[in-house]
Amino acid sequence: MSVVTFDTLQFVQTLTESGFEQKQAEGMAKALRNAQEETEAVTKGDLKEVELRLTGELNLVKWMLGALLALAITNFAKQFL
Repeated sequence: MSVVTFDTLQFVQTLTESGFEQKQAEGMAKALRNAQEETEAVTKGDLKEVELRLTGELNLVKWMLGALLALAITNFAKQFL
């Protein structure tokens, strides 16, 4: 799991400069930080890992289907020989 950095001080300062009271800004920063901690973020690296795993599994399935098709054709051809 990846870690997302969040500068709560900068967030609070931005909110207070925009007209929020200090206590409100701190509460929003805390709520946002808690929400981020409960969320599992997916990174590009995570997606690449899944893509590589699926590509490998897909190649295996292709080989298996090819082998099954070859066996089916062989059995079908035996009927006429």
